[in-house]
Amino acid sequence: MKSIFEPRHAAEVTERLDQLREDSTPQWGTMRVSQMLAHCSAFHDIPLGNTFPPRGLLGRLVGRLAKPMFYNEKPLPHNMSTIPTIVIDDDRVFIAEKEKLKQQINTFQVNGPDQCSQHPHPFFGKLTTEQWGKGIYKHLDHHLKQFGI
Repeated sequence: MKSIFEPRHAAEVTERLDQLREDSTPQWGTMRVSQMLAHCSAFHDIPLGNTFPPRGLLGRLVGRLAKPMFYNEKPLPHNMSTIPTIVIDDDRVFIAEKEKLKQQINTFQVNGPDQCSQHPHPFFGKLTTEQWGKGIYKHLDHHLKQFGI
């Protein structure tokens, strides 16, 4: 499984991000491309230690059992529900959101896995740095495929 902490995997994601255009349309879901980029950045704020969303009741009950879906080889399902705090439904500036996301990917490279937040994922709970690295890559891959990239 690929990890955002591996330089070649981070470079691959960055190259794929550069293929997005402001008028890219989703193959599923309702987010516009700029909203998807902002959603991914908002998600990254959790392992980067910038936000600390609380654990929800459902996550406390079943998150541990569902956790492998975050970092295993199986693709994430289309239209999967998301963490409420990272739902983006307002307009965003495409270029600004793309640059912010690329900067976050660079931050993962500079900081490395040891700087990953110990705060639990709001649904899946406590994750190792290896699980975070795989999950972050998998989440980005899911959304890039959503836009045909």
